[in-house]
Amino acid sequence: MTPKEVLAQIRQREVTTVDLRFMDFPGVWQHFSIPADALTEETFEEGIGFDGSSVVGWRAINEADLLVVPQPETALVDPFTAQPTLTMICNIHDPITHQDYTRDPRNIARKAVAYMRSTGIADHCLLTPELEFFVFDDVRFDQRSNEGFYHLDSVEGAWNRGRVERPNLGYKPGSGLGYFPCPPTDSLLNLRSEMAQRMAECGIATSAHFHEVATGGQCEIDLDSQSLIESADQVMMARYIIRNVASRAGKSATFMPKPLFGDNGSGMHTHLSLWKDDEPLLAGHGYAGMSDLGLYAIGGLLKHAHALCAFANPTTNSYKRLIEGFEAPTKISYSRRNRAAIIRIPVSGASPRSRRIEYRCPDGAANPYLLFSAMLMAVLDGVQNKIRPGDPLDKDIYDLQPEELAKVPTTPRTLDASLDALRADHEFLLRGDVFTPDVIDTWIWYKQALEIEAVRSRPHPYEFTLYYDV
Repeated sequence: MTPKEVLAQIRQREVTTVDLRFMDFPGVWQHFSIPADALTEETFEEGIGFDGSSVVGWRAINEADLLVVPQPETALVDPFTAQPTLTMICNIHDPITHQDYTRDPRNIARKAVAYMRSTGIADHCLLTPELEFFVFDDVRFDQRSNEGFYHLDSVEGAWNRGRVERPNLGYKPGSGLGYFPCPPTDSLLNLRSEMAQRMAECGIATSAHFHEVATGGQCEIDLDSQSLIESADQVMMARYIIRNVASRAGKSATFMPKPLFGDNGSGMHTHLSLWKDDEPLLAGHGYAGMSDLGLYAIGGLLKHAHALCAFANPTTNSYKRLIEGFEAPTKISYSRRNRAAIIRIPVSGASPRSRRIEYRCPDGAANPYLLFSAMLMAVLDGVQNKIRPGDPLDKDIYDLQPEELAKVPTTPRTLDASLDALRADHEFLLRGDVFTPDVIDTWIWYKQALEIEAVRSRPHPYEFTLYYDV
């Protein structure tokens, strides 16, 4: 929509409130609201000022002011508010220069697309995210000086098979056995269907939804392909819808990568394809039907795999998912079938238009604007420098001899290690001024100071099991 069309819709739908949303640095949607009659055509040009110092990872208190500039093409009526409310995603501008703010994740994504087009390699990058998440019925956690705990519960959790529920009907998927059961074992079908319906009403197309492998309410909803910025926008709106539909049903949805010990974690596998003049660029006659350009793209993702984990797996909890034995992608390799490889080339029919790369590392904690931008920059580096990906990993990793397995590099074991890799390998992200040195430095500082050190300095509950009687 144009600004005039947004204002017309406000009148037609009798909207009373306009909700302005923007992405903070770590990857959480922020918002504030204004009366609908305060929105004018000038607002779309001039923006609205707000305090950027209160947003995590942004301005210092002595230079706090920033502008939100609403983007009319993102306008939609919120399906959850009591009063008719129109929401818009905003870009962030500097109030003095009126230039895009360099730490605005959506701005970074816009620059990544512009850089891709400037290279002449492709004019479109399509992304297809798969959203995995848990739905719990009771969530309690706290951390104080004298206690630290979490407690999660789900009516379908395998740990509740023996609970007195009067009646306990027994339909609770076991650990690692939650994939594709029909109701009543899949107790969340109706909830997921409502989530998908609300997404459709908001213009977000989905291709499938189902119960995932873990017990305790793990679900997946797959989105359709969109261009990079639109895909990131839709990921954020889909997360918003999933959380609110769950909350209305008296449940809690989380995209935390590994909330349950001893069971599968939640990823955000992301499919990528490149296009030019409406022609697919990844299809060819090489391995798994890939073109040379497609294999170079894979080479770029593999070369920068350790650094990419800093954006694909951006929490300390992410690395509790990236361990052996739970179908997590831990091998820095590619394959047409092996899901232990971080890159899979899906078997998706003979049409060249269906050829794509599935990057399996990311999890739901990722900031999609930063993740998708970093993925694209790695792909472009691979194409520009004709980086060969080496041999594929088509063997079952459990059949490999120890000496063979030792030759296959693995994903980092900690967020600390990923940040070290990003510190050593980020030149490819700086091309076209897409990521700036300030963005890289701030990301590393924030993650180390406010997450890694915060977790490191606190006693872990399991340490009491190990050491209390030492």
